[in-house]
Amino acid sequence: MVVLMLSLFLAACSGDDSGSDGEDGADSGGDGSDSSAEQEITVSAKSEISSMDPSLITDTVAFQWAGETLEGLYRLDEEGNLSPGIAEDSSVSEDGETWTFNLREDAEWSNGDPVTADDFVYAWQRAVNPDTGSEYGPYFLGGVIENAQAIADGEAELDELGATAVDDHTLEVNLEQPVPYFESMTVFGTFMPLNESFVEEHGDDFGTEAEYTLSNGPFEMTSWDHSEGWTVEKNDTYWDADAVQLDAVNAQIIKEISTGVNLYESGELDQTELNAEFVDEYSTTEDFNVAEKPYLYFFKFNQEANEALANVDARKAISMAIDRQGLVDVILNDGSVPAEGYVPSNFVNMPDSEEDFRDAQGPLVEHNVEQAQEHWNAALEELGTDSVEIELLGDDTGTSSNVLAYYKNQLEENLEGLTINVLEVPFNERVERDQNSEFEIEAATWGPDYVDPNTYLNMYLEGGQNNNMNYVNEEYDALIEQANGEYAQDPDQRFEAFLEAERILLEEDAAVAPMYQDSKAQLFRPSIKGVFTTATGPELEFKWAYVEE
Repeated sequence: MVVLMLSLFLAACSGDDSGSDGEDGADSGGDGSDSSAEQEITVSAKSEISSMDPSLITDTVAFQWAGETLEGLYRLDEEGNLSPGIAEDSSVSEDGETWTFNLREDAEWSNGDPVTADDFVYAWQRAVNPDTGSEYGPYFLGGVIENAQAIADGEAELDELGATAVDDHTLEVNLEQPVPYFESMTVFGTFMPLNESFVEEHGDDFGTEAEYTLSNGPFEMTSWDHSEGWTVEKNDTYWDADAVQLDAVNAQIIKEISTGVNLYESGELDQTELNAEFVDEYSTTEDFNVAEKPYLYFFKFNQEANEALANVDARKAISMAIDRQGLVDVILNDGSVPAEGYVPSNFVNMPDSEEDFRDAQGPLVEHNVEQAQEHWNAALEELGTDSVEIELLGDDTGTSSNVLAYYKNQLEENLEGLTINVLEVPFNERVERDQNSEFEIEAATWGPDYVDPNTYLNMYLEGGQNNNMNYVNEEYDALIEQANGEYAQDPDQRFEAFLEAERILLEEDAAVAPMYQDSKAQLFRPSIKGVFTTATGPELEFKWAYVEE
């Protein structure tokens, strides 16, 4: 997994080695701060934090800040490798089904309580408890940790979860079956520990205000203005506090790119995202940075919400009608690249190989207006109509608005008889509509939760929690189930199953339409060093950051 550079919106849920100045600076980690420089920075955030309760959050902004204030078994370092978190080391049984994690004895919560194995057991039980209402708990733990799905379905008791505190500093985890990427999963926010007494004391208020948060990570939240922003300050009780050089990170909610640029120029922000309007102006400055990441922007087609979207020719036509290269070159102009498949490039290699998964598969989507029109005419004939109206759901931010307008223009210009009604809503509302299947076409985003093709391809199993677009293909389901069951300890066959499943998803069914792989053009104060991003966990990792005079 490669070091990534990116801007603050997640954005969860990421690409190749950049090694440039700005966000990453000349150094990454290590002690290099100048004691005379004020160790405080202010960055932009795309939206409000929905919650700081790791059992409930689903969006990338929340995961960013939960990831800075909480620490699980591991963190990812600047090379994308697992580095010690609360776990000092681990071992796995020969059959791959039992993991034992040895926890450090010097880890504390910010209220002085020790961090123990019971904190992990409680958090994971809470995540799959139906009463909690966690979306990601059953999604991540179900089918992975023993009895997690049964508990989520109300068919087993909480204490039957395959996570046991052998003693205060030994956590034993029993899996349903071998999971090759399990350690990588534990970096994700849903797997963070929770202090039971604190959570139960505050009940429904937990994670809703700064005073109702508790930290065991590098920083603790000290203020939170829901409409303006928030501040996290160095957590002096953190076991590795000596490595944390920033005294504070302030986040300011910035929805308009121009506002962010003005605040950066005035010195009120140290980082802000750019769009095409500003890239040419700043691309030659030392503050300019482009961060590639494996975040995919794509269309989700809700096959039950609109009759036309249940037609495979219509879906193929919509996918082929859009010029992705024009989109990234003209509208985005931020280093993003056209998507060629559902698993992004520079994300994961084939087993025992340096070959990228994307290169091994080859392109599965293309811009071809002539073929798009052939598919569209076939769809209209089957539907018995000469006109179709479809709603396109997307975010209401400046960059997203421009992209949505581009999609509308491309589709209506290239597919005769198609009318696209764009619906722009706040990010949190779009996520909620997505979860409730309240969309026809959604301009959606997905980032990896762990470093494995499964984090993308298991989304569309029948009945899956992220398959909220009513897609069903038994052959696809069987391949994903084989990859995670029969082939779990056979990497070559496992990846072959993933390759075939992706071909079915895109070439045969056009169930989704990948558009582009994200990069973010941004301004980042050159004096800030040691910030990097990883494929999972916080987008921007501030643990090792510092300000240089």
